[in-house]
Amino acid sequence: MKKILIASILITSQLSWAQFTDINIVKEVKVKNKGVVVSAHPLASEAGAKILRMGGNAYDAITATQYALAVVYPQAGNIGGGGFLVGVKNSGEKFTLDYRETAPKKASRDMYLDKKGKADTDLSQNGRLAVGIPGSIAGFFATLKYCKLPMEKIIQPAIDLAEQGFAITEQEADMLNNNREHFKKHNKSSTIFVKDTPWKAGDLLVQKDLAETLKLIQKLGAKGFYEGKTADLLIAEMKRGNGIITLEDLKNYKVAERKALEFDYKGNNVVSMPLPSSGGLLLAQMLRMASFENLEKYQQNSTKAVQIMAEAERRAFADRAEYMGDPDFIEDKTPYLISDEYLKNRWKSFSFDKATPSSEVGKIIAQPKESTQTTHISVLDKDGNAASVTTTLNGYYGSKVLVTGAGFFLNNEMDDFSIKPGVPNMFGAVGGEANSIQPNKRMLSSMTPTILLKNGKPYMVVGTPGGTTIPTSVYQSIVNVVDFKLNANISVNAPKFHHQWLPETIKVENNFPESTIAELEKKNYTIEKVKQIGKTEIIVLDENGNIHAVADGRGDDSVAVE
Repeated sequence: MKKILIASILITSQLSWAQFTDINIVKEVKVKNKGVVVSAHPLASEAGAKILRMGGNAYDAITATQYALAVVYPQAGNIGGGGFLVGVKNSGEKFTLDYRETAPKKASRDMYLDKKGKADTDLSQNGRLAVGIPGSIAGFFATLKYCKLPMEKIIQPAIDLAEQGFAITEQEADMLNNNREHFKKHNKSSTIFVKDTPWKAGDLLVQKDLAETLKLIQKLGAKGFYEGKTADLLIAEMKRGNGIITLEDLKNYKVAERKALEFDYKGNNVVSMPLPSSGGLLLAQMLRMASFENLEKYQQNSTKAVQIMAEAERRAFADRAEYMGDPDFIEDKTPYLISDEYLKNRWKSFSFDKATPSSEVGKIIAQPKESTQTTHISVLDKDGNAASVTTTLNGYYGSKVLVTGAGFFLNNEMDDFSIKPGVPNMFGAVGGEANSIQPNKRMLSSMTPTILLKNGKPYMVVGTPGGTTIPTSVYQSIVNVVDFKLNANISVNAPKFHHQWLPETIKVENNFPESTIAELEKKNYTIEKVKQIGKTEIIVLDENGNIHAVADGRGDDSVAVE
């Protein structure tokens, strides 16, 4: 049975690790001197909190939560994908880990073009050719140097969940049922995710193959994934179709440790992910352009506030298409793109009178409409260490390919490259030469794990899934708290909006204020209503040490406390 709880202190989710059938979803927690974990699934959050109780820190907990999400949230949680981690230690040290997938050695610029030069997005989005070299496991082991506990203990909750099984929620049952035909189409062998009768809430999902894969990692370390049995199974899966990943690709994968992107926003030190995440750079551009208009004068989701923020989004996303990619392969123009001189010039065309045509900030190209799926974790421990991780398979269940005998889904991240300059990816994002396909290159991402510091101490830990809506949702969350002085709950659950330059549309959630929509339409904005934008996980810490952790109400997201 599913229970929705609003609590000051988490009590009811002290689950027995012999069974995982009582799913307790906690949406909001207010505590002090405790560690908190916020993620997309209550059992994953509880796995992280369990590790905190065992003496682990934020980095132990966030690693355990990621492992657990690979079990209980297979549509996005993963060991077959990749992610970004932003960390701030209580010593003040800031770091990021880039375990984004990379293109295989056999990848080429035109690998998804047909004989007529037309882009075939089905090949980049579905099946084995869509798969980039997974980075998650390498990322977890790169995190280990910041942890207190050994990996053998950190991974154990995920092994228990996979081996013993857990009761799925209604949302998870719907997801599995909706993707049944995809699983059948893209897998040569039968999978545990396809059964004769429809999935329903409360059904037990046991993943023995995945449990064995996790045990190999527990016993052998990263080599238990990138070499040996699991690697052989992954390569065998490649050979069942048109996949091009090799054993050499797996063995040579490396995590990139990068300098965090830092900037000031109204006295707050914003620490976010640098390229190949476009998210941190977009966030810096959007916040700085919006600050030219003194957002704090307006109300959240008022016409003028939305107009300012959407126009900043429009200009930033135009720059994304032209300038952003893997910094190991292109000239990184981040300092120029976030400079006051550049942004003030970019902002000159803004007017409250009407919408700025997107043609004035970039070349118009038709866009497809596609879905989004990623997942985010925010963690703060009792000692003041903070961690923010966004991780993904890209689309729902990635490429839809499950590695036979190993039990995990493979990503479809190759679609995040510009498969042909000017052709949008599955999220409608247009890219140019900077994000073209090259062997060993990391594809551009929108993931935006972010930590705000006030007076050198964690103030906010925030992030969300949602493809190209990720940076705009993080942007809105920060503005809601910093400028509009809203609490964490309202900031997360208030209706969101999104603009990404192309298409020339502001997407708004269905419950967005109708009066604002009407006034924006009078200013030549095109509005499109959508069911949902993102699932934000936020932790806010005030100057008195009071922690307010909120899991987004749009899903099964949940908070757990140490």
